[in-house]
Amino acid sequence: MTRALRWLIPHPFLTLLLAIVWVLLQNEVSAGMAVFGVILGVLIPLATSVWWPDRPTSFHMGKMVRYSLVVMWDIMVANVQVAWVVLTVPNSKLKPAWIVVPLDLVAPEAITMLAGTITLTPGTVSADLSDEGHSLLVHVLHTDDPDSVRDDIKTRYEARLKEIFT
Repeated sequence: MTRALRWLIPHPFLTLLLAIVWVLLQNEVSAGMAVFGVILGVLIPLATSVWWPDRPTSFHMGKMVRYSLVVMWDIMVANVQVAWVVLTVPNSKLKPAWIVVPLDLVAPEAITMLAGTITLTPGTVSADLSDEGHSLLVHVLHTDDPDSVRDDIKTRYEARLKEIFT
C-alpha cells in the first residue's frame, strides 16, 4: 500500500501546496474547486516526478517550521540594521566584506536553501558556490568582524539545515 501511495503522490507536500494554491486562485471555496485542486495536486507532481529523481529521503517538517520562524525574525532584524547602516554610516566608513563560508552540507536542496536564506536576509548576498560545492561566497554590506558573520551563518542556519535534511 505504501509503495502505491508513494507512486501516486510522489511529493505529498507539493500536492497539498498545489491544491491550496488552486483554491486560493479561484477565490471560491467549494467542494468542486477543492476536488479539482487535489486532482491537479496529484497529476502535476506525478507528471513531473521523472525530473525529480534525487528528492530528499528524509525531511523534518517541524524543524523546517522552526527554521522558517528563525529566518523571518532574522529578516525583520536585518531590515532594521541595514536601514540604520544606510541612514547613519557614510559611504566612506562602510566596511563591506567577501566571506568564504565552508559548507558541511551535502544535499543540493539544503545548500540551495542556505544560499537563498543568506540572500533573503538584507545586507548579505550569496554570490557563488565553489565548483565542488564545499564553500559559499557571501558578500556582506557592512561588518567589523567577517569571522563572526561566517560563524553566525554556520551556527544559525547551516546547523539547522543539517538537522532538517538528515
